[in-house]
Amino acid sequence: MDPRVLWPPSGYDPEGFFCLMNRVTFLVDGFNVYHSAKEARADLAGGSTLWLDLHSLLSSYISIFGRDAVLTDIYYFSALAKHIDSKRPGTTRKHQNYIDCLKSTGVKIRLGRFKYKTVWCRNCKTNNVHYEEKETDVALSLKIMELFHLDECDTVVLVTGDTDLAPAVRMAASVYPAKTICFAFPYKRKNKELNSITNKSFLIRKERYATHQFSDPYVGVSGRSINKPPRW
Repeated sequence: MDPRVLWPPSGYDPEGFFCLMNRVTFLVDGFNVYHSAKEARADLAGGSTLWLDLHSLLSSYISIFGRDAVLTDIYYFSALAKHIDSKRPGTTRKHQNYIDCLKSTGVKIRLGRFKYKTVWCRNCKTNNVHYEEKETDVALSLKIMELFHLDECDTVVLVTGDTDLAPAVRMAASVYPAKTICFAFPYKRKNKELNSITNKSFLIRKERYATHQFSDPYVGVSGRSINKPPRW
């Protein structure tokens, strides 16, 4: 039996016909999309782009995967930049509020962390502390394999332009040839290398960011009212 056959009620009609579905899951690189949305805001000469309703945005693309496509899950991968709060107070709170909005729409959150390292500056002859986002690329890569191994979806859509995912995509395509991997390139993040390793991709245009924004304030399922940060 085809693993995409759903049984019982959701895939069975009164006359006994089975239904095939293309189960689509989106994996979102949070910071890749964030910086893309900032560029879109500048290029649109104002307006809101960062208060992005990912569920609304990504749902609007489901039809391009065919009449049998259904949205199963959206995963958002990011990290809280707590080290920035000393210079820009409220940074973590704004990000957490945004994450709460995403959760309210059913988006599943996967948070990594920032790790500091000491870097020697040859010009100023001093050691400087730098912070790097850790675990996101690995978490995204592992999620692709997990989804296919557990047969939780038929199509994975990677919302990123980060080439660090290329090895994982090649491996997943080799191990699970019956599955589909697609790239949804954020605005100004289209990448030739990534585009060459999969036969499906599309570009998210800047106008789509502006169209799919949360209301301000946004009231989630908990009843909590969350205001959009200034300039978002």
